[in-house]
Amino acid sequence: MANIWNERFHSEEYYYGEEPNVFIQQQAYRIEQGQKVIAFAEGEGRNAVFLAKRNLEVTAIDYAESGLQKTKILAQKHSVDVLTQKIDLLEEDVPSEEYDVAIMVYGHFHKDAQISVLNKMKKAIKPKGILMLEVFSKEQVKYGTGGPPELEMLYDPKDILAWCEGHEVIHFFYGEQERVAGKAHNGLAHVIQLVLRK
Repeated sequence: MANIWNERFHSEEYYYGEEPNVFIQQQAYRIEQGQKVIAFAEGEGRNAVFLAKRNLEVTAIDYAESGLQKTKILAQKHSVDVLTQKIDLLEEDVPSEEYDVAIMVYGHFHKDAQISVLNKMKKAIKPKGILMLEVFSKEQVKYGTGGPPELEMLYDPKDILAWCEGHEVIHFFYGEQERVAGKAHNGLAHVIQLVLRK
């Protein structure tokens, strides 16, 4: 799988564009200046760079080296610093309670691994830290506007809500959103959004 993403990001063009995800733009006001953010499955760095421009200390993690290289190039273009780390979330662990915020945009994993990745996001943030997530729901297969074509790689809102038990859910959305992200995500999509406080 890593090779697919490495190849996909291995061009000068930004596969998902250079503009940050709309949901992250809308929710960024919740993050205080100077806070530490970790961006999971961050790809080519569009969200990490956007947050770094807001005076945040951002670490972008991904398992595609080519994506991390493009993150550095994009950060330089915008005169900001983004720390990058090559991490395979299916195999490797993340630091414990080191960050104030964890984000993930379209980090799609097989159903068997989804909760494990969410647990790593939760582990990475401090008590009272915030977790932000936008992923495609299982309904997305009918839309054909981006995301994995396999149902097993998409998310079920019931699974995510069950996982949230015991934490404060600040924002939850399940439904249609217009999304334009490079050449990969275009048009009406079916998403799940979550903002949770640990």
